[in-house]
Order: sequence, then structure tokens, then C-alpha cells
Amino acid sequence: MRNIKIIEVKSEIGAGTRGASLGIDALKVAALDYMSNFFVNFPSDIVETENNLLYEPIESPYAKRIKGVKLMFGRVAEAVENNLRSGLFPLVLAGDHSSAGGTIAGIKMAKPKSRLGVVWIDAHADMHSPYTTPSGNMHGMPLAVSLAEDNLDCQVHQPDAQTLKQWEELKNLGKICPKILPEDVVFIALRDTEKEEDYILKKLGVKIIPVSEVRKKGVEHVVRQTLLSLQQCDDIYVSFDVDSLDSSISRGTGTPVPNGLREREAEDLLASLMQNHKICCFEITEVNPTLDKENLMAEIAFNILQRSVNILLMN
Repeated sequence: MRNIKIIEVKSEIGAGTRGASLGIDALKVAALDYMSNFFVNFPSDIVETENNLLYEPIESPYAKRIKGVKLMFGRVAEAVENNLRSGLFPLVLAGDHSSAGGTIAGIKMAKPKSRLGVVWIDAHADMHSPYTTPSGNMHGMPLAVSLAEDNLDCQVHQPDAQTLKQWEELKNLGKICPKILPEDVVFIALRDTEKEEDYILKKLGVKIIPVSEVRKKGVEHVVRQTLLSLQQCDDIYVSFDVDSLDSSISRGTGTPVPNGLREREAEDLLASLMQNHKICCFEITEVNPTLDKENLMAEIAFNILQRSVNILLMN
């Protein structure tokens, strides 16, 4: 049985839309509405945030608030590392997806010799760098950081020296760079990418399982394919961005995209993945109740979270 520790990261400085920092409290409200003791049953680490930066001028247009993101990476990495070293299973509840780079760093710092696989369930690839970003928002960059991939072939910007120095420090957090290999990443439900990301994904040969395959071949097939792709890995981290769900049910997130997963598909997918003993960390991110009606997104995310954790506890 796994001993679970919740890591609360109420940060939204990597996002372009405001409100993701409230996502964790929205999940807690959903738990109360369902009369669930979920948040009573597990201890929590609360990671200090830098959300005050939202009120300050942006210094790095191609990596907005990168100073704060770097601080968040360090804090999240430390929390994840400490819990893994203590034999606990880190369950990360995050505001925006940028902090996932810190989660990956923390896993590698706790297990530097371990080969880490990543299951990225998300409408977006999050593979931009300050050289290619269309928005400058750092929640579009955590996988590029972890892969140490600048994608200079598709360079469109000339970031300033200070931005690039901090970008290099992000990539080298924990003195491990790169932290993951392209062949150890599997995307599920990816469907909203820019041409720069398409180029680098193709160049690196990253495995992508579209929603159509989930629907055509079924969840069990997709999970088998995913685990087969990651069979050389010692550990697997699962990151679930709620915008992987179809926009008809994922209004409560900053960047909803049509043609996504149905609620039951996502639930079954994660429940099936969580049965695997290599899963060492699970993250849910990008719930934004300010964009929602009647807390629907958080309720759906909480159902997925609760079922996933129940499976983890049985294994």
C-alpha cells in the first residue's frame, strides 16, 4: 500500500489566464460537496507561491515571470524529492502546468540513477522554449525544460541574456540535464500544437496517442501501448492536465480544446495506469474555477482524483 502525501502548488504565474491558483480549493469544495474525507485522510505539504508577481511588470516577454517560475521549480522539486526519499507517494495538485518541470526535477533528484518515464495527458505539448513561444507563458514549456530542448531550428525570438541565463538554470536544476529522454515520453489526447512543436515532436520521434485511438481501440489497449513504450523506465510520472478533457466539460480551465477525452475515458485511463507499480508520482493541474459554472470542472477532476488514489491505495 502506498503512503500518499498531497503537495499543494497554488501557483499560476506560468499561465496566461488568471484563476488557476484557486483550483486546489475548488477541488476541496468538490470533496465537501461529495461528503468525502479525501483531504482529511492525507497529509499536505503547501508550497509557498510567487503569485504576487502577477501584479508586477513583466521583465522577460519570452519567458514571463521566469524568476518566479525558477523559485517555484526549486520549491516543488524539494517537496517532491523529500517525500520520495521518505518513502511517500507525492500527489501533486497544481495551479498551472509550468510547475510540472519542478515535479520532474524533484523525482530525478530523489532518484538520480533511475530512468524516468512521463505520461503527459494534455491537449497541449508544452514543448515551447523562450526561442519559440507564441505567448511567453511558461506553462507551455515544462517538457522542453525537462528534455533540455531549445528547438533552435524553429527559433523566432532573440531572448535577452538574463532570460537565457535563467532558462539554462531551469534546465540544470538538480545538476541533471536533460532529466528525461524523448523516447520516455508518451502524450495522450494531444491535439492543440503549434508548428514549432510539431517539428520538434517529429524530430524527436515522441509517441503520441490521439483521442481517436483511445476511442477506437479502448483504454486498456492505450495503457498497454503506453507502458510498452516506457518498459525501459524504472519509474513513471503521470501528469494530467484537465484540458485533456473535451471542451464541452472542461470549461473550467484556461485553454479548453474540443475533441478531447470524455470524463469516463479519462477516469478509466488513469485508474488503469495507477495499477502499475512503476508509477511514482501523479499530478493534476489547470483547474480554474473562475472560468467555470457551479464548480463542474473541479467536481469532474475530483472524481478522477479520488478513483485514481483508491487504485493506488489498493496496489
